[in-house]
Amino acid sequence: MHSDDIAELNAKRICHECIGEAYLSNVVATSGISGKCDYCEQTDATWTLEQLAERIEDVFNDHFTATPNQPDFFQEHMMADRESDYWWEREGLPTVEAFQDAADIDVEIAENLQTILDDKYADPDSFDSDGETEFSAGCHYEEKGATDEAWQEDWRNFERAIQNEARFFSRNAAAHLREVFGNIDSLKTFENLPLVVDAGPMFPLDHLYRARVFQAEAPLLNALCKPDQELGPPPTRIAMAGRMNALGISVFYGATSIEAAIAEVRPPVGSRVAVAKFNLIRPLRLLDLTKLEHVHDTGSIFDLTFKGKLERVAFLRTIGKRMTRAVMPDDQALDYLATQAIADFLATENEPALDGIIFQSAQAEEGRNVVLFHKASKVEKLKITEGAKISAVSGFDCEEGFEYDYTVFEQTANEAEDNLARDHHLGGYMANSESFGPRENTLRVDVMTVQVHLVEWVKVKCTTFSVSRYEPTSAEEF
Repeated sequence: MHSDDIAELNAKRICHECIGEAYLSNVVATSGISGKCDYCEQTDATWTLEQLAERIEDVFNDHFTATPNQPDFFQEHMMADRESDYWWEREGLPTVEAFQDAADIDVEIAENLQTILDDKYADPDSFDSDGETEFSAGCHYEEKGATDEAWQEDWRNFERAIQNEARFFSRNAAAHLREVFGNIDSLKTFENLPLVVDAGPMFPLDHLYRARVFQAEAPLLNALCKPDQELGPPPTRIAMAGRMNALGISVFYGATSIEAAIAEVRPPVGSRVAVAKFNLIRPLRLLDLTKLEHVHDTGSIFDLTFKGKLERVAFLRTIGKRMTRAVMPDDQALDYLATQAIADFLATENEPALDGIIFQSAQAEEGRNVVLFHKASKVEKLKITEGAKISAVSGFDCEEGFEYDYTVFEQTANEAEDNLARDHHLGGYMANSESFGPRENTLRVDVMTVQVHLVEWVKVKCTTFSVSRYEPTSAEEF
C-alpha cells in the first residue's frame, strides 16, 4: 500500500464505544482525546488508529503466536495414509478475525489495523517460502500459554544465593520473595478458592494433631502428664532445624490427621508415639501451598502488566511442589535453607501478614501438614489444681501378663511433693520461655484426645525399576 494511504489510516480516530473489550475501551475513554470517531461518527474520547495498532501489536507479541502454515511430518504421513480420513487444517484464527475476537471490534476496524501492521512488517527479507510475514492477512494466530522461565531462573539464583553467598540480610532475596508472595491473598484457584485461608474457631480448620516419638517409657509417661509442654513445640534452646524453621527457632509442626502426624515423625518399629489434638483458640491466616498448582489470575490481555501476572501465576503453580519435595537427610542442611528463608519472610516481612503455611505431607499421601510460625505457636498452659501431684502409669500386671492402660492421675499433695513432681516433669521439654517478649496463646491441648500408638510395623510404598545388565562379547573384551 502507498505510504500516503498508510498515513491516512494511521490518522483515523476510533472512540472507546467502538471497542467492545472492556479494559481497552476504558483505557481509551480515560486517556484518549475528544474527537470525531471515523467509524461511528460520534464525538467522544478517541485514539488514533496508529495508537490502537501499537497496542494490538504489543498484545499479540505477548499473548499470541502464529501457527504453522504447513502440516508437520506426522500430519503429512496421516494425510498420505489411504486408510485415514485425516485432513489437515491450519489452527488458530486468521489475522483479521483474531483482531476482531481479541478487541471485540468490527471487521472494518480489524482490516484497517491488519493493513497498518502488515505494512510495518512487510520486510522482503522476512518473507518465508509462502510469502507470509507477521500480521499478513493469511496468518493464523492462537493464544499461547504464559512461560515462567524467567521466574524459574530467578528462583534458582535465589536458592544459590541463600546457600552459597548471602544467607542473612540479602536484599536481593527479600526483593525476589516480595515479588513472588506479595499480595498473594488476592489470588484464587480456578474453583474460586482463596490461597490464604482462615483457620481457628468457627472455621473448618480449627484443630491440628501433633505427635512425638518415644523409645523409653519414662519420658513417655512424663509427656502424658504435661502434654501442653511435652507434646507442644520445643523451647528455642533445643529447637532443631526443619523444613520451615532454622535452628533455634521454635515453631509448631502439626497435621490435619492423626495418621499424617504419626507418619511425619518417622517412628521406628517398637517405638511409641504420643499424639494429641491441639485446638486453635484464635483466628489465623495460613498460606495453602496445596492450592498453588490450581492458581490463576484474571485480567485483560490489553493490560500491559497482565503478561507479568500470568508468568507469576505459571511459576506459583510449581513453587508449592518445590517447597515440599522430599529431601534426603544428607541434603537437608542446604536444601532446607531456601524454605527456611521463605518461612521467615512470610512470618515477618510479607504483605499480607501470615501466621503459617499448609503444605502436602511428604510422608503421608493423603495428609496435610501445617506449620505455625513462632509468633503463632504458643500453647496455652494446662490449668492444674493448685497443690496437685501429677503422675502417669502405662498399665498394670494381671494373670494374663501386663495390660497396657495408660492413665494420668492428678492427686493432692503437700507443697514439697508438688515441687518435687514439677522438677521431675521439667526434665523434658520444659515450658517454652518468652525471651523475646510475650506471645498470644494460639493452641490449647485437648487432654482427652491424647493417645499412645505402638509402632508394630511400617509400610513403605515404592516404585520399582528393573536394572538392565549387558556383558561384553569376547570381541569387545579385546
